[in-house]
Amino acid sequence: MAISLQPDTATVTVAQGTLRGRRGGGVAAFLGVPFAAAPTGPRRMRAPQPHPGWDGVRDAVAFGPTATRADYIPQYVGLFPEPIIPGDECLNLNVWTPDPGAAGLPVFVWFHGGAFTNGSNAVSAYDGTAFARDGVVLVSANYRLGAEGFLYTGPEMANLGLLDQIAALEWVRDNIAAFGGDPGRVTIGGESAGAMSVVTLLATPRAAGLFQRAVAQSGAATNTLAPESALLVSRHLAEAVGVAPTREGFADVDPDELVTASRALLNEVQTAGDPAKWGALVQSLLPFAPVVDGDIVPAHPLGALRTDVPLLIGTNLEEARLMLVASGGIDLIDEETLHAATAGYGPPAEHAVAVYRAARPGASPGDLLAAVVTDWFFRVPAVRVSEARAGAAAPTWMYRFDWRSPTYDGRFGAAHGVEFPFVFDTIGAPDLTRLIGPNPPQAVADTTHAAWVRFITGGEPGWAPYDTTVRATGVIGEDGTLTVVDDPDGTELHLWEGHR
Repeated sequence: MAISLQPDTATVTVAQGTLRGRRGGGVAAFLGVPFAAAPTGPRRMRAPQPHPGWDGVRDAVAFGPTATRADYIPQYVGLFPEPIIPGDECLNLNVWTPDPGAAGLPVFVWFHGGAFTNGSNAVSAYDGTAFARDGVVLVSANYRLGAEGFLYTGPEMANLGLLDQIAALEWVRDNIAAFGGDPGRVTIGGESAGAMSVVTLLATPRAAGLFQRAVAQSGAATNTLAPESALLVSRHLAEAVGVAPTREGFADVDPDELVTASRALLNEVQTAGDPAKWGALVQSLLPFAPVVDGDIVPAHPLGALRTDVPLLIGTNLEEARLMLVASGGIDLIDEETLHAATAGYGPPAEHAVAVYRAARPGASPGDLLAAVVTDWFFRVPAVRVSEARAGAAAPTWMYRFDWRSPTYDGRFGAAHGVEFPFVFDTIGAPDLTRLIGPNPPQAVADTTHAAWVRFITGGEPGWAPYDTTVRATGVIGEDGTLTVVDDPDGTELHLWEGHR
């Protein structure tokens, strides 16, 4: 039960003790709340353990520690600004609620993106005020990153970051009523690595019953690792830090040293990956990710998705422009490179390039490659998830976000990561200017945020569910209109049959 101590504070009691949060604008926020014990000392590189609790009243008015990590590679610094907050209790979450004294409010639990090596719940774009304003209890949770969270050495150490997410959901189940939320009305959501986590959780038996709806933004089921690929990463990382590729070996390495070595490994895979050394990781680009370990993730998610949970899934129109425009690589692509890269992704290059070019007259080879990579890495995997759930008891809705960011001299477009400030209606955050420009349209935020709120609160976003006949897709346009398009870019989608 909430007790007001001062006009600008609120107090709630959870299983671990009493929390003092802050009030403002009709919303109460409780920040930096630990949902598990600090993963340090004997708990390092082990499954999350319950938090022992605290005596007295714990202040929850500032973001808690962030997971150990390196900064983004240079071209992404500034695009995705994220604070580094020191401290051991990185397994913490934030709660925004319209009324801690309410009951039965829907809950949205958010897992951030960042390629499983970056990100945190302290990013300004994830402020939950707008969701709480609209009657939703918003929870944003941290999880361990990189080697600390996703290194695989066999049954002794697997999917720790995923277990962190499950521990956060268990905490929500046990405690969210204290904030006015209903543990039986929980939607999980995420973007990029967060969306990949969401889809993986849909296929994880340990997460069953912890959520009733799911949202996956720009991430699907193709980015889990096979054990052999994950063990390859462990071996190379162990060589780099001079230890045995075991949990005990890695746990003896200073966390900062391990982060530095992990960042170097990630950079090699993403910028100069040798297929003879890295195999399939050269295309997936994610050496740290959930692993199909046979236990926590028993099988590949695409074949094991729960179909009793309604799902909202989709992508941005031009996802891969993040990688190609921010790096400047888009101007280095010529026809030969375009054809070679397209062939490497699977479809016959000459025909595929002709199809993509026909829909984009005057596009440069770099622009065309961005469209190909967008489909291979993001759109087609999202469609495959929707197809896998076709005919299920719980429906699936697909969306596409088409608003183009004007940054990079108007070339950034509807790139990866552009949509989430609109989902949270946080487009006014001053540190997002490099991502979405100085004057992002409120109409687009109104439309996008409202669709998510409708799904979280009422179970449908505002258009027809997806099926393999009509393929209805809710398209959020550049002027903020929501249009339902049947089988968008279907000719290009058909190119990937048998290849992706």
